[in-house]
Amino acid sequence: MSRNASNHMADRMLALAGLVQALAQVRRIAEHGQSDPSAAKAVVDSVFRIDAPSAEAVYGQASALAPGLRVLRDYFDKQAQGRNEALLRLTLSVLQLERRFSGQPDMVEAVGNGIARIAPRAEADSAHPDVLNALGGLYAETLSQLRPKVMVQGNPHYLAQPAVVAEIRALLLAAVRSAVLWRQLGGSYWDFLFSRKAMRETVEGWLRG
Repeated sequence: MSRNASNHMADRMLALAGLVQALAQVRRIAEHGQSDPSAAKAVVDSVFRIDAPSAEAVYGQASALAPGLRVLRDYFDKQAQGRNEALLRLTLSVLQLERRFSGQPDMVEAVGNGIARIAPRAEADSAHPDVLNALGGLYAETLSQLRPKVMVQGNPHYLAQPAVVAEIRALLLAAVRSAVLWRQLGGSYWDFLFSRKAMRETVEGWLRG
């Protein structure tokens, strides 16, 4: 693999780590009622970094994606006990959603405008309930209208709580943001078929720092 290709792979794996980190938090809050604050904040913040100069800058720093990178490492390790098939299905659903979303220029513009309106409130605290409610509302008004919907399963007790639903939707918006970045960096389903070894090695490299 050339150095340029290696750099592109490194960037793609950060975007994919951002995607699975967001969705792992979706699963966590749906099942247990609360997310891991630092893991969730890293991906929610990425929603507002539209013009970041690099993939790493989208997430602040690569270390912020350590939870997502560990999920990917477990996925590529066929023997890993932590391999999560439900999370894999959710990831594939979001990748499909991103493709439909990117083919809707009016919706892409609406989401961009919505994020710009919410951004000033997020500068103080992107994890504030008002920000999560606004992001969740934006997702509900736009991406949630596309079919088929991304279905999130979990504990009905938590899924009946408006604050939980809002955070789940905000995290789904963050997941789509990472999926858009993944595609923009050249990521595709073919990578999972033909580049698994390179993907795993890249993940390990990021985790070693």
